[in-house]
Amino acid sequence: MGAYHQGVTHLFDRCRLLLVGAAAGLGLAGLLAATPQTSSHDYVLHSGDQVAISVFGDQTLSQNVVVLSDGSVVYPLVGKIKLGGYTLDAATSRITNALRKYVRDPMVTLNVTQQGSDSVLVLGNVKTPGKYSLPSTARIADAIAAAGGIGDSNGDYPAARVSINNGPVATVSLQALLRNGNFEDNVLLGSDTMVYVTGPAPMNVEVLGSVDHPGSVPVYSGDRLSIAIAKAGNTANSHADLSHIHVSRTAPDGTTQTSTYNLYNALERGDLSADPVLQKSDVVYVPEAHQSDKTSTVFQGIFAVLSRLIFPF
Repeated sequence: MGAYHQGVTHLFDRCRLLLVGAAAGLGLAGLLAATPQTSSHDYVLHSGDQVAISVFGDQTLSQNVVVLSDGSVVYPLVGKIKLGGYTLDAATSRITNALRKYVRDPMVTLNVTQQGSDSVLVLGNVKTPGKYSLPSTARIADAIAAAGGIGDSNGDYPAARVSINNGPVATVSLQALLRNGNFEDNVLLGSDTMVYVTGPAPMNVEVLGSVDHPGSVPVYSGDRLSIAIAKAGNTANSHADLSHIHVSRTAPDGTTQTSTYNLYNALERGDLSADPVLQKSDVVYVPEAHQSDKTSTVFQGIFAVLSRLIFPF
C-alpha cells in the first residue's frame, strides 16, 4: 500500500501543477492555492501551528499548544521542547520520550488543529503582486496562484527567484513547473519569503536622487517602482525618503505628469497603489530624508533581499 499511496500522491501533485499552470493564463489560479499537498504523516510542524497533544488515560496532560517562532512548545512536566521542523510522527516520539521520565509507558497522539501561516511577498511579472498570508505547507506554485498567476509572457514562462527568511536565492523554472508539471521544482516556502518573477520584455527607466547608483536602470515590462529602487540601490548611504517618491511620465500629447508615492505603504501594508507599474522612459526621483528614520532601516533589509533576487549572481 505504501508504494501505491506514493504513486497516487505523485500523480495528484503532477495534475495539480498542470492545473495551476493552465489557470495562470486564465485568472483561475487562486482557486487552486489552498489544495492540500501533504499527508498528515508527511506534515512538518511549523511556527504558528496549533497542536492538540493527548495522553491516553491522563486528561491533565491533554493540552492544546502553539508552536512558537523558535519551533518550541511549552508542555506540562516536560517544559519547553522543540517540535518545529519535525513531522507529526517524529514530534510524537519526542513528547513520548520526554514524558517517560514522569509517566509509565505514555500513549501520546498529536493532531494539528490549525496550521500556521507564512508571509510571502510576490513581486514582478504576476497579475496581482503583493504580500500574501499562505499556509505553512505552501509552495512556489501556491504563491504564484495567490498572486493571480503569471502576467504577460512571450513564449515560455519566465523564471522565478525565491529567498526564504533572508536565505540564499533559489531559481525556479516556471516553464518546467507550471507547464511541464515537474513538481520537483515546486519549492517549499517558509517564513518571510520573497518571490520575484521576471518579465518578458526589458526596458529602461531613470532613477535619480538619493539612491546608490542613479541613472538609467533596466527593468522588465510589468515591474513596479519597488523593483527599480532595488536595482538602483537603497543602502544606508543613500539616505532615501521612500515616503515621497516622485514618478514623472510623458503622456501621449507630450505633457509630463508627476505623481508622488509612499513606498512604505506598499511594502508594509500591501497597498499596490503605492507601488505603480512603471512604463518605458519613466523618471523616478527619490528625495533625501531630512532626518534619521528608523523605519528606513527595516526597509533597507527588504531591498537588500530584493537586490539578491534581481541580481542572483
